[in-house]
Parts: sequence; C-alpha cells; structure tokens
Amino acid sequence: MRAAYAAHGQEMYGFAARVLGDRGLAEEAVQETFLRAWRAADRFDPGIASLRTWLFSIMRNVVSDLWRARQAQPLSLDGRPEAPEEDQLERAVVAWQVEEALRRIGKEHRHVILETYYLGRSHAEVAAELGIPEGTVRSRLYYGLRALRLALEEMGWAHES
Repeated sequence: MRAAYAAHGQEMYGFAARVLGDRGLAEEAVQETFLRAWRAADRFDPGIASLRTWLFSIMRNVVSDLWRARQAQPLSLDGRPEAPEEDQLERAVVAWQVEEALRRIGKEHRHVILETYYLGRSHAEVAAELGIPEGTVRSRLYYGLRALRLALEEMGWAHES
C-alpha cells in the first residue's frame, strides 16, 4: 500500500480536491480510498486493470459518496438545479479507463487513433505524416478501434455510449 500511495496518492488528492473543492474532504477521500483498497486487495486483478485504474474506480465511489453527503443540489441563477460535478468525475474515470486501454493496444494503432480522434486530423494528414497510403491509415484505425474495444471489455468496462 505504501508503494501504491507513493505512486498515486498525490494525483488522487489533486483530483479529489478539484472535484470536491475542499482540501479536508480530499484528504478524507484519499484515506477512504486506500482503506477500501486494503480491504478489497484480494479482488485486485492486474490482468483486468492497472492499479491506478482500480484505485481511481474506488475513488470515484468514495468521492461520489462524499459529494452526496455534503451537497444539497445547488440551484443555478435561473432556479434550475445545476449539473452535479459527478458528471465531471464520471468523465475523468472514463478518460483514465480509455487511457489504460490505449496502452494495451499496438503502437501503430494507438498513434492513428490519437491523431484522428483526439487531435482531429484527417486520414490524409496522418497518412502524409507517416508516409503511408490513406487506406493503411483507415485499416489501422478500424483494427485499432476493434483492439481498443476488446481491451476495454477485458478491463470489465461496461460504459454505454
């Protein structure tokens, strides 16, 4: 646990502090996350997800619990309920899961996915940069997305789009 805390504690604290907006609650979230991880250590499977992904999945639940306990849903200026920051939390966890899955696929597939989906580059631009035909970029993208989906499924991802 010490090694896990040394590797991920600061990042987890920063995340909790941003979401909760309270340093004391962020410290509590990190402590509770590591306590739950300690109690559930027998359920950690590095073949399913990295330690970081597993810890942040636990933290997501802890932060959600603390957020709900602390907040009555605030109203916006027009009197309607504001969107809870749980949406921000969910997006962050999904991003970490996708990042972990991207690490599990081939370098060529990962590069094409990042260039087209995350940087918004066209197939022609990526092909020119890599010095390969556009059709090869499309093929790598197709098979890369299949590999990414498989990696996410192996991690137990059940996110519905």
